[in-house]
Amino acid sequence: MTDRHLRTLDDVLTLLDGLFAPEADRWTADAASWWDGFYADRSKPVPFFAAKPDENLVSWLDRGLLTPGRALDLGCGPGRNALHLAAAGFEVDAVDLSPAALAWARDRAAETSAPVRFLRGDAFALAGTALRGPYDLIYDSGCFHHLPPHRRPGYLALLDRCLAPGGHFALTCFAAGAMGSELDDRDFYRGRGLQGGLAYTPESLRHLFAGLTERVLRRMHDEPPDSPHFGEPFLWTALFRRDDLP
Repeated sequence: MTDRHLRTLDDVLTLLDGLFAPEADRWTADAASWWDGFYADRSKPVPFFAAKPDENLVSWLDRGLLTPGRALDLGCGPGRNALHLAAAGFEVDAVDLSPAALAWARDRAAETSAPVRFLRGDAFALAGTALRGPYDLIYDSGCFHHLPPHRRPGYLALLDRCLAPGGHFALTCFAAGAMGSELDDRDFYRGRGLQGGLAYTPESLRHLFAGLTERVLRRMHDEPPDSPHFGEPFLWTALFRRDDLP
C-alpha cells in the first residue's frame, strides 16, 4: 500500500532523520545509547573529558563580555562548562541526551556543590517546557556540528525562543580545513553520511546566525596538557549577541 503519512513538519524532519544510517545518529533521542558508550569509560584519554572549561569561555568572562545571569548549556556532556558558569555566578540549566554523561556531570557537581540543574533529553523537545527561558547566555560546545542540515532551522528556532533580548549565544564547532566533513549540505542526503560532524567556515557561521550581532569569531587557542583550560585549534569559537527589543 502506498504510504502518504507525512502531514506535519515534524513528520518531514523524522523522515529526513531516517535517511541517515542509525549508527550516524548523534542528535535524536535514539542517539543516547551511542553517547552512553562514548562516556562509559571516564579514564579514556579524550581531551574534553578533563574537568576544564573552554578557554574562550574563560576569556570572555574574564574580559567582561559575559556577565552572570541565566545560562543554558546545550550538549553539556560531563558538565565542565556548566560547572564553570555556575562558579562564575550563573544560574545554569544543562541538557544532554546521555544519561551516562549527566551522571558524570552530577558527580562533579556534587564535589563542588555547584547549583546546576541537569536535564536529560532532546533540547528541541524540551524548549518551552523543562527549559525555562529566556536565558542570558546559551552556550554550545560541540553540539551544533553534529546536527544534519535539516535540523538547523529548529536550532535557530530554539535560539529565537529561548535567548533573551540582549543575551549572548556562544559556540565552538569544527573548523573547515581542520576537522569535520566539508561536503555540500545536499550531499549528506545522497548516502554520504555525516562523517562524524560538519565543518563550518566563518562565512557560513555569519550567514546562519545573521540575525545576531557578531562579537567574537576566532579559532580556539591551543592549550597545553597542563593548562587549566581546554583548547584545540581545529575548532571555531564564536560569540553573538541578540540585539532585538523584547
